[in-house]
Amino acid sequence: MRDGMARALRSLSHRNYRLFLTGHSVSVIGTWMQRVAQDWLVFDLTDDAVAVGTAAALQFLPMLLFGLWGGVLVDRWDRRRVLLATQAASGVLAAALAVVVLAGVVELWMVFALALALGFVTVLDNPARQAFVAELTAPADYVNAQALASTVHNLGRLAGPAVAGGLIAAVGPGYAFALNAVSFVPVLWGLLLIDPQATRRRLEAARTGAGGVREGLHYVFTHPELRACMLLIGVVALLGQNFRAVLPVLARDTFDGGPATYGWLTSALGVGAVAGALGTAAARRVTSWALLLAAVGFGTANALVAAAPWLGLALAGMIAVGIANLAFNTLGKSLLQLGTDPGMHGRVMALHGLVVLGSTPLGMPLLGWICDLWGARAGMAVASVSALVAAAVVLPQLRRRSVSR
Repeated sequence: MRDGMARALRSLSHRNYRLFLTGHSVSVIGTWMQRVAQDWLVFDLTDDAVAVGTAAALQFLPMLLFGLWGGVLVDRWDRRRVLLATQAASGVLAAALAVVVLAGVVELWMVFALALALGFVTVLDNPARQAFVAELTAPADYVNAQALASTVHNLGRLAGPAVAGGLIAAVGPGYAFALNAVSFVPVLWGLLLIDPQATRRRLEAARTGAGGVREGLHYVFTHPELRACMLLIGVVALLGQNFRAVLPVLARDTFDGGPATYGWLTSALGVGAVAGALGTAAARRVTSWALLLAAVGFGTANALVAAAPWLGLALAGMIAVGIANLAFNTLGKSLLQLGTDPGMHGRVMALHGLVVLGSTPLGMPLLGWICDLWGARAGMAVASVSALVAAAVVLPQLRRRSVSR
């Protein structure tokens, strides 16, 4: 037991990584508070699931359009300075949303505009965070460091929605946005304390932006295992992981709840994700079979939620969804990293970010439309069926792949 825990926490032996993870652990709680508060604010303003999906989609539209170029730039610039800029900008945008809500002047277009602005920040912030983790740890601890970052992210998913649900019910969503703005202070402080001389910067030779993007795309699509892995990740991201379009409708229309019920459902997803992250961090091997099993588990768990007659069973199903979802995400990212030449990591992970985050502008409105027509259960059913079908399609390409770490 002690050896397993030490193995799961080994990346914390690096001081710079501890500083980064500590600040991030506070900020991510605020981020999840804002996501829940924004979804509920839009739903309250419009009574329209498509509008909820549209607001979230706008946040990720820039990633769809410019994500690959963001990855190329992050490979060339000082990632610590990039993160200082992006995290500060995110805090300013959260504060602006808090002001218009607390002043009582908020309109839907303002939420849309601020969500889009945050999306442009994400173009650099997302690949910079993933790549910066590799600079803070030894190569042997890279996947473990990513898994611990996922654990912290999902602890925030557990705490943030619960706090946001209570705040929204008691005083409205404005204070959730304000607390999110304040939560960026610890991560900025942690970044300032990091010793740049102790980071492991891996700069590549200068390339033109377009050439770097083309090379990354060619690399993935000429390697069958990488191509199959990316296809599976893309289908699950597009049709299965856009929970923010489905869960508000599930909470209110299916289980006759309010913001607190929405917070419970999202927190249940976080509970499962934490369990999945800790299990993945302690694992010694990454295999394609494990990725396929995680996809099957994800599809099965979504089917359970779709059919659940009671809220309690739906919460249990969301815990299972969280476990499978986190395991799937971590295993998929790890297979891509371990199956890629080190010189291509930045561009391959930028493509991964494009597939995962860039699919949101398409998937969120689509699932919102499905929920408007047939209800939230139909949205969960689509997530289930698409994951199971995608796993079956890529089975021939992935069945022989096995990577140790």
